[in-house]
Amino acid sequence: MIVRISIGLAAVLAAAALGFWLWLDHQSKATWDPEFFEEAIRAFEEADREAPPAPGAIVFVGSSSIRMWRTLEADMAPLRVLNRGFGGSQMSHAIHNVDRIVTPYQPSVVLVYEGDNDLAEGTGKTAEGVFADWRVLVERIRARLPDVRIDFLAIKPSPLRWQRWPEMKRANAMIEAFNAEDERLGYVDVASPLLGQDGLPRDSLYLIDGLHMNAEGYEAWTEVVRAHLQTDKER
Repeated sequence: MIVRISIGLAAVLAAAALGFWLWLDHQSKATWDPEFFEEAIRAFEEADREAPPAPGAIVFVGSSSIRMWRTLEADMAPLRVLNRGFGGSQMSHAIHNVDRIVTPYQPSVVLVYEGDNDLAEGTGKTAEGVFADWRVLVERIRARLPDVRIDFLAIKPSPLRWQRWPEMKRANAMIEAFNAEDERLGYVDVASPLLGQDGLPRDSLYLIDGLHMNAEGYEAWTEVVRAHLQTDKER
């Protein structure tokens, strides 16, 4: 019996180690390859050819926290939104694909959630790098849409990446200060609602992976984002 348990435990540990290695390999390739999510981008383009979105929607672009927001359209109704979240993207991937999945839609507002994966353990990226990429992304969007409003959704805290939270907070602060200098830029604090009174992430808002949010987490985001978009609309 003890031998069987030992073999089973070894198998579980081996599977976990393999999974972790594959995740690190994926993270490394995604970090340095701007075309890493080409398949997802082509899928958006194919969907657009079959059913072209009407211009003027509010476009949400970013990583899996946007991609997994499956109730986004209902949560933002009656505002018309378009979800263009893809994979575990980083700011560089948004920059690389902005002329394919953002500007062609002639959006009324662009909301961006990036930086979470940029500052994950092992990428080698810093808050300064995320901030620099944010400025490049804004310039790329403005080159096509000089008057569009662009909002940054704050990088969120999470149990899985809690050790990286100080660096994420620095990136948030840099972007918030930069955006405050331009009336066409906005900063949406979707980070604070995810923290408890003890200053730690509220576990009840996250999936078992400790990174992505559950329905309750998205409810917290919805309240903040809807209010911000309503303010945008009134400007």
